[in-house]
Amino acid sequence: MNRLSGDTALALAWITALIASFAVLFIGEVLGQTPCVLCWFQRAFMFPLAVILGLGLWWQDRRVGRYGIALALGGASVAFWHLGLYVGLIPERIQPCTATGPSCTDENQLLFGIPIPLMALAAFTLIGLLSAYSLKEKQE
Repeated sequence: MNRLSGDTALALAWITALIASFAVLFIGEVLGQTPCVLCWFQRAFMFPLAVILGLGLWWQDRRVGRYGIALALGGASVAFWHLGLYVGLIPERIQPCTATGPSCTDENQLLFGIPIPLMALAAFTLIGLLSAYSLKEKQE
């Protein structure tokens, strides 16, 4: 049975971060959808993931998975909070969005019928798991 190698796991984590980074840029710059406050915080975790994991691959340093885990946990926390606001589990009175900006909970948070916070949470979770796997794999 073929197992996923640590290098492959790290490459998949980097590709996920890269796709997610380009996707949010497409949503904002091409589709013209202004990100809410929580989307900005999620970007603050995702964009460095694409750079750091890419550099780790370039330098063949699988230990970079440590940083992938840390950034993915931070981003997943924000995405989880955002999703809680979106689905109504967290009262709107404590949402960080202002009345003059885009809302964290309105219909602009959907893409192809899927909530953007859910997509972000899935991406951060996948990146974190792949980064952790890349550390677990024995270096030979």
